[in-house]
Amino acid sequence: MNIDRMEFFAWMERIMERFDVLKQHIIDIQKQRNTIDCEELLDNQDLLQMLKISHRSLQRYRSSGKLPYYTISGKLYYKLSDVHQFIRDSVNAPLQRTKDNE
Repeated sequence: MNIDRMEFFAWMERIMERFDVLKQHIIDIQKQRNTIDCEELLDNQDLLQMLKISHRSLQRYRSSGKLPYYTISGKLYYKLSDVHQFIRDSVNAPLQRTKDNE
């Protein structure tokens, strides 16, 4: 069976389009699975990479109550909004200069 060049490229293009559709479908399923109340959930690994902190530091933030977390099927998750609030709370306010310090 001989397939000319143009027909081959047409078939390849259709196959690649199908792969793109499947890829987007997989991404959508993953997003639905890792959400609660339409909000993205992050796991420990996501947070360690995002915040560039150690596992022990993350554990300390959980234990101190600074970073709320949820346990689902024995795995820890964090709401993205909680992480953003944690970051905002962790940023030090600018120091106020007083007349005594000048």
